[in-house]
Amino acid sequence: MKIDRQAGWTIDSAKSTYGIENWGNGYFDINAGGEVIIKNPSCDSSSGLSLLEIIEGLRDRDLHMPALLRIENIIDHSISKLNNSFNKIIDRLGYQGQYRGVFPIKVNQQAQIVEEVAQFGVRYSHGFEVGSKPEMIAALSTLDNSSDQMLICNGYKDQEFVDLALQAVKLGTRCFVVIEALAELPIIIERSKALGIEPLIGVRAKMTSKVGGHWNSTSGDRSVFGLSASQIIQVVDVLKDNNMLHCLQLLHCHLGSQIPNIRDIRGGVNEACRYYADLCKEGAAMNYIDLGGGLAVDYTGAHSQESQSRNYSLDEYCEDVVETIMSTLDAYGIRHPTIVTESGRATVAYSSILLFNILDVTRFEPIEIKTSRDASHELLDNMRGIFEYLKPARLQECFNDAHYYRDEIRELFKRGQIGLRTRAEAENLFLQVLHQVKSLLSEMDQIPKELEGFDESLADIYYGNFSLFQSLPDSWAIDQMFPVMPVHRLQEAPDRRAVLADITCDCDGKIDRFIATDREYNPTLPLHSLQDSQEYYLGVFLVGAYQETLGDLHNLFGDTNVASIRLRDDGGYEFVKEIHGDTIEDVLGYVEYQPWEMKLRYRNKLEAAVNEGRITARERQQMMNTFNASMQGYTYYEKDHLL
Repeated sequence: MKIDRQAGWTIDSAKSTYGIENWGNGYFDINAGGEVIIKNPSCDSSSGLSLLEIIEGLRDRDLHMPALLRIENIIDHSISKLNNSFNKIIDRLGYQGQYRGVFPIKVNQQAQIVEEVAQFGVRYSHGFEVGSKPEMIAALSTLDNSSDQMLICNGYKDQEFVDLALQAVKLGTRCFVVIEALAELPIIIERSKALGIEPLIGVRAKMTSKVGGHWNSTSGDRSVFGLSASQIIQVVDVLKDNNMLHCLQLLHCHLGSQIPNIRDIRGGVNEACRYYADLCKEGAAMNYIDLGGGLAVDYTGAHSQESQSRNYSLDEYCEDVVETIMSTLDAYGIRHPTIVTESGRATVAYSSILLFNILDVTRFEPIEIKTSRDASHELLDNMRGIFEYLKPARLQECFNDAHYYRDEIRELFKRGQIGLRTRAEAENLFLQVLHQVKSLLSEMDQIPKELEGFDESLADIYYGNFSLFQSLPDSWAIDQMFPVMPVHRLQEAPDRRAVLADITCDCDGKIDRFIATDREYNPTLPLHSLQDSQEYYLGVFLVGAYQETLGDLHNLFGDTNVASIRLRDDGGYEFVKEIHGDTIEDVLGYVEYQPWEMKLRYRNKLEAAVNEGRITARERQQMMNTFNASMQGYTYYEKDHLL
């Protein structure tokens, strides 16, 4: 759908249209050349690095679209901001405890991310939270034993899991086994005695405070994780009987993920403190309060309490946590504990961008077609007649009549009473009516209620070279909105409105909810008309949390190409790590095919065709070469990459 822009389009217009200053958190901007840039968070004087320049670097390294770009500096800066904010509030309020952050590996389990968090986190003693044995292994092999980084073990734990945790304690890691279910307690006690290692124990309380947002089912009585008040007392009594109550030092309370409203956080922290205070009274050697996740990412930039935003700043979050713990525990005369949070989204969401090119576009506009023999069909004449009374006062009537005549012609086509060309003429006339209606609507001060949202029916479909299910599963599964925008040509006014479709063979593989500043969401995205022989690149931002972990192999589209970069203070950058995406052979192996066997079967099929005289031996070899090359090829659309 074509849109008209005022002649006064500027870079500021682009910033406003796509909201980059609202959701970008200071990491992204648009330069004078109309290109999205990444700003070095540690260097205020940096002019920023163009994403188009990075795309050229990717192409030169044979890393074609789609590609996932990771910016290591943003991970580092997010960790610094979180720790510095807590430490600043702790100093200002006179809090007597410390802050220790841990990164929940489930948010992004990729080795590049985990290794960067571990390496940079050493300076803040920023550790990990794990919820499974594979995550435990990843953490143990990455953490520095000489550091003070914590390791929080959640999830259901068998003997092997517990042994790993106890051995980590022996090595000097502050590794807490958090009891999620009563069945874990006897395992912990038995393995502790067998190995002669005292455990560091935490209990996870089942919170009754309910929070807003998508993930509020992680709190409340029906939460599948954590212990009830009576179960916690059972843990205390069993530990007393085994002379191990001094091992219980940590309370874990997960308030929820992506909590948009700061008042919910304050209420949840207050309830957590009540558990903590009474465990102290029971004689446990409490010294840590782990508040889990919850620190939200403002995906929409709305700064509100709607589920995909947040109505608070990082400093406000930290201050409310510290102040609530202080005021609650001071009333009981209890020493201030070390505060632990498991902020995953806020640590990695901003660090990853999905980049892809647009392959094609479908426009819902009339086209010229040759007239059929049935050009004088009565229903076609009736549809042409609509233009005679197509006026603002009769728009709704014209709109209804166009639909009626078009539907009648479709019925005649189904019954074989008219041909395909006649139906095509009717569809063409229908689109002409709709575009005339749209033109008249743009001139009206007040749009009829029945025609509100009419423009959406004429929006283009832009086909992107990516898989929604592989790279943006939350967009499909829970209507998560991510910022989406062109990464270049932003000095030009966008002249089209569109929805995005991926290249999977699935009608759900589309994005039709985009960030808006004046309502909940926009059903279309302003884009530029495609130009011959020039690629058009889009970026989906803030995709560093969960998307890689949750992605699937719909239509056997595999992992994309991945590159990690580091911005230099001199304005340059370097490619730190690169991983080529899955080949077709890779993904077939994931779903239990044996590529060598497939090649052999195809070879035998071709050889049989040679023996039957249907192809020559040379043709057989050409076909075999094509098959083998395809097996080693990228699972996504491949073509010559031009700028």
